[in-house]
Amino acid sequence: MKDTATIKKMIEELKGLKTKDMYLNDFFHTWKESDDEIAATFAVAEILRSMREQNISSKVFDSGLGISIFRDNSTRTRFSFASACNMLGLEVQDLDEKTSQIAHGETVRETANMVSFMADVIGIRDDMYIGKGHTYMKEVAEAVQEGYEDGVLEQRPTLVNLQCDIDHPTQSMADMLHVINHFGGVENLKGKKVAMTWAYSPSYGKPLSVPQGIIGLFTRFGMDVVLAHPEGYNVMAEVEEVAKDNAAKSGGSYKRVNSMAEAFKDADIVYPKSWAPFAVMEERTQMVSDGKFDELKDLEKRCLLNNAKFKDWECTEELMATTKAGKALYMHCLPADITGVSCKEGEVEASVFERYRIPLYKEASFKPYIIAAMIFLAKFSDPAAKLAELVEADTKRIK
Repeated sequence: MKDTATIKKMIEELKGLKTKDMYLNDFFHTWKESDDEIAATFAVAEILRSMREQNISSKVFDSGLGISIFRDNSTRTRFSFASACNMLGLEVQDLDEKTSQIAHGETVRETANMVSFMADVIGIRDDMYIGKGHTYMKEVAEAVQEGYEDGVLEQRPTLVNLQCDIDHPTQSMADMLHVINHFGGVENLKGKKVAMTWAYSPSYGKPLSVPQGIIGLFTRFGMDVVLAHPEGYNVMAEVEEVAKDNAAKSGGSYKRVNSMAEAFKDADIVYPKSWAPFAVMEERTQMVSDGKFDELKDLEKRCLLNNAKFKDWECTEELMATTKAGKALYMHCLPADITGVSCKEGEVEASVFERYRIPLYKEASFKPYIIAAMIFLAKFSDPAAKLAELVEADTKRIK
């Protein structure tokens, strides 16, 4: 736990980071943000967390809304967004598309403006269809920008990507902040081996955005990132290019292998997680676009049969023993498919998951602070000055 003097020192360090381009802007993909902007997001998240530990209120809004639009199921991200908004003083309102006029044909342009009259942030999760999620988010962002310029909206709400078809920035950044804390600082990450591997799941159609988010972010820190998956379970080629470029710039490395054992060997971090092949997600999206819903069932059957060929892609005690000193940090975005617990056969052996259960919960606990930091940096042109003001005021959260 950091004391007030340490928090003030963290704020001083934040002043040295360039964040002006984050002001009144959106957060889509981590690789679209500069090194300073990524560092600032981590710094603000840590400061906000430390303030809460010291019972210092971080409420910077007297009123306002955080609009959440979840087009896929969510527990952690949904509650993390709500927690982040509440932490800053915003009330959350969910947009249920099934019970809104969207179900009657209302356009994205109209909906975006109608829900944004007193909104300061819009959080969107739209991750299931390739080529759709990020496109939808950009359409919403353009609509509210237009509404602001036309004088319809008094303020232009910031858009935060809570997971799209390409990236899951709030997850990957929460994961990285967990790693930074686990290893005692960013300076200790260079040369660490990260195994981002596919793992067997008895379900199909899981988004690509988690593995893509990890390889797109972790390669920025001089780490040796390995992506492992069975033949055919490719991620987007353009994201792999991002990972390669990041690794070249940071002094780390990136490679793809088709063996879980090779990825795990001497790894410092392992992240076994199921996802659907890129080609399958493309096919699925096209079927939905064409209204071929009956064919989706056949696609699911084919995918599950193919998944079943790779049941040995499981994070086991035997594999964990091959990692660096047998003590690699096991990570997962949750919920994990736990063999013998949540399913008959899954991503991870029950004993491995149970041994890392508390670290996994801690990993997840960084997400509300990451989201709050993204909002904070978009709302204040001088975030360090605003944080210093809050710390100096020392308003108690619990009175």
